[in-house]
Amino acid sequence: MGLSAEKLRGDLDALAAREPKVARAIAAVGYPEPRLRDRGFVTMLRTIVGQQVSVAAAASMWRKLETELGEGFTPACLLKRDFDTLRACGLSRQKQGYARSLCELVEAGELDFHALPEDDEEAIALLTRIKGIGRWSAEIYLLFAEGRPDIWPAGDLAVQEGVKRLLGLEERPAEKATRALAEPWAPQRGAMAIFTWHYYANPAL
Repeated sequence: MGLSAEKLRGDLDALAAREPKVARAIAAVGYPEPRLRDRGFVTMLRTIVGQQVSVAAAASMWRKLETELGEGFTPACLLKRDFDTLRACGLSRQKQGYARSLCELVEAGELDFHALPEDDEEAIALLTRIKGIGRWSAEIYLLFAEGRPDIWPAGDLAVQEGVKRLLGLEERPAEKATRALAEPWAPQRGAMAIFTWHYYANPAL
C-alpha cells in the first residue's frame, strides 16, 4: 500500500523543518490525505483501462471486465479471452495489446509485483517493459501501491504547477527542471509529490 497518513505527515514535517516555503504551504493548506492502492497486477491493469478515458468510462469498463473474468481473476483469465470478448467489455485494440503485454509478463514470471527491485530506477525500468506503461505510470504505481518514499513524478503537470506555486516561480518548470528543483527534498520526495497535488488542488489559493 502507499504512504500512510502517519508517514506522510512525518516526511512533510521533516521537509518543513529545512524548507520554510514548505512549512508555510503546510500551514496554509494542511496535510494531504494518503493515496493508497493495492499492490499487484490488478492495479496496473486498472491504470491501463483508465488511460485516456473519463473516470466514469473507466469504471464502466472495469465492471464489465470483472463480470466477464470473475472476482479475483488472474492474468491467465484475461489471456484466455478473445478480441471480441474483451472488446465487448470496452477495451480497444490498443488497450487489449497493453493488457495482454502486462498479463504475459506476469504469466511468464518476468514481472512479479510482489518482488519488484528495491532500486527505484530498476523497478521503473521493469514496469515500463509493459506496453503502454511509461515512466509516469510506473512512478505512480510505486508511490501509491508500494509507498516508496522518494518517488518524484516530475513529468506530472499538476506536480509541475504545484512546484511553481509553492516556490513562487514565474513559469511552470519543465520535467527536467522539476526533477532538479526537487533534489533537496530527497529522500522524502514521495510525500512532497502528494503534497504538491494537494497544494495545486486547494481552492483557497
